Amino acid sequence: MASHQVVKLVQQIALPIVQEAGIELVDVEFLKEGGRWYLRIFIDKPDGISHEDCRFVSERIDRLLDEKVPISHSYSLEVSSPGIERPIKKLEDYSRFKERSAVVTTFVPINGRKKFSGRLMGTRMGNVVIDIDGTELCIPLEQIASARLAGEL
Repeated sequence: MASHQVVKLVQQIALPIVQEAGIELVDVEFLKEGGRWYLRIFIDKPDGISHEDCRFVSERIDRLLDEKVPISHSYSLEVSSPGIERPIKKLEDYSRFKERSAVVTTFVPINGRKKFSGRLMGTRMGNVVIDIDGTELCIPLEQIASARLAGEL
């Protein structure tokens, strides 16, 4: 099964489990590093993720993975917080993290660049607004390749 198919299935399985626990599903990755496969599930909640939260999600998902996700090779399951440089995946996250420093990368150059560091200013008419040294830049959401929170500028 292709990696993107595994990610999609795991997201479908994980979402009700984390929602029931009052936790947000931030991201799922299924990738090969150093010759080993890893299935990583990133979770978060407003007051932070505890070891107990990770254990709860890991145990609940582990049982369902064996039943519902046909992965033919061995892999390691990791459940953790997304960390300080958390990825921004959902439209509402751009407003949720307004005023926070972020790094946004685009698929195509905008004003000759593809990487922008600045302060998130939310969304406006389908665009993500980022303040770069006092100048607001509107980036069409569909042009964003990746975005993550960053340390203070």
